[in-house]
Amino acid sequence: MSDRHIRRSGSDYTDAFLSLLPQGQAWPKHAPGSAMVQGITGLCDYWGFVDGRAADLLEIESDPRSTVELLPDWERNWGLPDPCYTAPQTIGQRQLALVMRMTMQGAQSREFFINVAAQIGYTITITEYRVFVVGIDRCGDSRVYGDGSNPMYNEWGQPILDPSGEPVANGELSAWPQYGLGPPANRFYWTVHVHQASLVWFRVTKGQCGVDPHLRIGKADDLDCLLNRWKPAHTEIIFDYSGLGDPGDPMAGTP
Repeated sequence: MSDRHIRRSGSDYTDAFLSLLPQGQAWPKHAPGSAMVQGITGLCDYWGFVDGRAADLLEIESDPRSTVELLPDWERNWGLPDPCYTAPQTIGQRQLALVMRMTMQGAQSREFFINVAAQIGYTITITEYRVFVVGIDRCGDSRVYGDGSNPMYNEWGQPILDPSGEPVANGELSAWPQYGLGPPANRFYWTVHVHQASLVWFRVTKGQCGVDPHLRIGKADDLDCLLNRWKPAHTEIIFDYSGLGDPGDPMAGTP
C-alpha cells in the first residue's frame, strides 16, 4: 500500500497539544471555555492553517497537472509560455502545455506530429509525397481500391493511404502513390490535413469565472507554429483546412 499524506486541522493540533499537558486543577484542559483552552485553540488553528498550506504544496502544487498557485514558477523553469500561443490561455491549457513540454521526447514520425496536434486539441492526418521512381511505379492510373485489410500494403511493404493520409478503407480509392514527373523537391513537402478545430470548453477548476468564456474556438495558429518549429529542417508543410468539419457538442447526450 502506498504512503498517503494526511492533513491535520487546527482541532487535531489542539487535541494533541492538550493531551500533552499535565493533569491537575491548574490545567483545565477539559474546560472548553477556559482562557487556557481558548488560547491554545487560537494558536493551534494557525498551525492547522500552516499544515493545510503545506499539504496544498505536496498534493496540488507539486503536480504540474493540477498546479495553480505555482503555475507561473513551473512555466518559468520550463521556458513557458510558449511564443506560439499568442492568445490568452486558460489555466487548463497552460497546465497541458506544461505537461507536454515536460514529457515530450521528440521524434520525426507521422505519429509524433499527430499526437502533438491531439494534445493541443486538433485532429489531423498527414500526407507525404514522392516523385515517380522507375522500377517501382508504373505509367497510367496506379491507384487501387481498398480490399478491406487494415492497414493495406503495396508490394514494397508500404501502407496504402487515402488522400487524407489515413489507411484506405474497403472499396475506397487510394491516393496517388506518386505525383508524376515533378521536381525531386516534391519529396520535401508534406500536407497536414486539419479535420477538427480546437474547442476549449469551460471546466470547473480549469477555468476562471468572469474571465474565460463558455467556449473558445481556437484557430490553428498555434498548431502551425509548433509543427513548423519541430518539423525536419529540410521540409515544408502545407496546411489543408478543406476537410474542417463541425465537431459538434462534446457534451451532447451527457446526463
